[in-house]
Amino acid sequence: MAAQQARRAATRRVAEGARRLSRRLPDRLRSRTADAVARCDPRPTPRAADWSAPLIARRAVTGPDRSDAGQAAGPASGPGQEPAPGLHGGTAARATEVSAARRPVLRCLIVTGQLDIGGLIAVAAFLARQLPAYGLATAVLGIRPGPAGAGAPAGRLGRLLRADGVEVHETGPDAAPGWIERWRPDVISIHGAVPGCVLDACQRIGVPCVETLHGMHDLFGADWQAEAARAGRLAAITCVSDLVRRQYLAGNGGFPPDRIVTIPNGTAAAGTVRPGYAEARRRLGVDGEYLFVSLARHCLQKNSYGLVTAFDGLARRRPEAHLVIAGRVKDARYFRQLTRLRDSLPCRDRIHLRDHAPCPERLLAAADGFVLNSFFEGWSLAPMEALCAGVPVVISDVGGAREQIAGDPARGWLVTNPLGDPLRADWDAIAAARYRAQPNQEELTDAMDWLVAGRAGYLAGRDRLAAESAARFRPDDCAARHAAVLRAVAHGGPLPGAKARRLTAGGVA
Repeated sequence: MAAQQARRAATRRVAEGARRLSRRLPDRLRSRTADAVARCDPRPTPRAADWSAPLIARRAVTGPDRSDAGQAAGPASGPGQEPAPGLHGGTAARATEVSAARRPVLRCLIVTGQLDIGGLIAVAAFLARQLPAYGLATAVLGIRPGPAGAGAPAGRLGRLLRADGVEVHETGPDAAPGWIERWRPDVISIHGAVPGCVLDACQRIGVPCVETLHGMHDLFGADWQAEAARAGRLAAITCVSDLVRRQYLAGNGGFPPDRIVTIPNGTAAAGTVRPGYAEARRRLGVDGEYLFVSLARHCLQKNSYGLVTAFDGLARRRPEAHLVIAGRVKDARYFRQLTRLRDSLPCRDRIHLRDHAPCPERLLAAADGFVLNSFFEGWSLAPMEALCAGVPVVISDVGGAREQIAGDPARGWLVTNPLGDPLRADWDAIAAARYRAQPNQEELTDAMDWLVAGRAGYLAGRDRLAAESAARFRPDDCAARHAAVLRAVAHGGPLPGAKARRLTAGGVA
């Protein structure tokens, strides 16, 4: 017993030491060590509730479909047949619908991190499936920390891509350069933070690289002089929103503006088959309640603590309001605080903290409103998918939010960023604000209240909103623009719409 207590005490000391060390690290490193610090914590890892039971247990589902009650947001069949998250359309059309005139003639390698879930990975997967229709043969290289492994993708989305016929390889940083050289791409598309060995390998074999900035979080607290040197090795940068482009150029002012372009994300969610509103709600055990949905990982970026705080204000006004936050527990310490807050509120039975929804379209089909109160985003896919499901949204002022709502109340409401100014976003500012009253709290509560008050009108306009959003966020537009940039870079030409300037693997000639 004494030895066991000593081990526990030692574990607690290691955890506290790791937390203290983490606080001394630069912002960029601190965010990347969050998982390692959490693993040192001796307390059991908290878990979000799974989808084995309806949201509102008192409304038991009866009849022949009772077994579906807990699967309203879960998989329809086996793992190999699950739709990929985010930009999940067009998998069957990847190779079979490529016309003879547009057969792939260039080889494009898409390089990213571990292929699991999340908006960034979903965009990379979308491009892997769609670019062949625009003359680029694709493969995906996932670079994960640690040993190389056998090459088979460990994450869910990597397995789905491979099942769809996309060439996928997952390895460690040491083995990645050799794999790149053997595959011999004509151009590389980078998504997310990848090790410097990728750019080293590309320069060695003379292959140009295009990096897609999905947000600025990897550059919070960056050494901009070092970033300028790194970016000088890129042939071009694409940004998912104008806000991200402005933020990047504000930090790296020497980067040529004609080499950085904005390509908003699109979505094929409009083509997804989803159950009807009444059927989807019946499976969740929801009847007359107003259901807000937030598709968001349980982590600091998504600011669910601020959302739950604002929802408490709404719940006092609207007894019919419920909130479900669905996502993986990315930060165990943060999720503990979120759970503690939820359990302390009078409306705790109306706040549902759930795990990732493998089929989010089913959850959106049951939703009355969608809400996302992030500190920062590049261009979030989730509110765009909600709009394509005909669901009005409330979004904080982050990358892509203004474009998605565009000032139209029929689409929803834009509220102030929880930091006040979205350009203030960095890990220090976010850490200081995470558990405090935030400047958008009352505004967020009011915006959700507006959606509840306008419920009848939004339900009547659901089909119209879905059709309009599908036209605004066409995935073909997104894929075509990425393809045009990648082709231009591969051929050493100017970016579409930019001044004539020759691009090379090392930058500008």
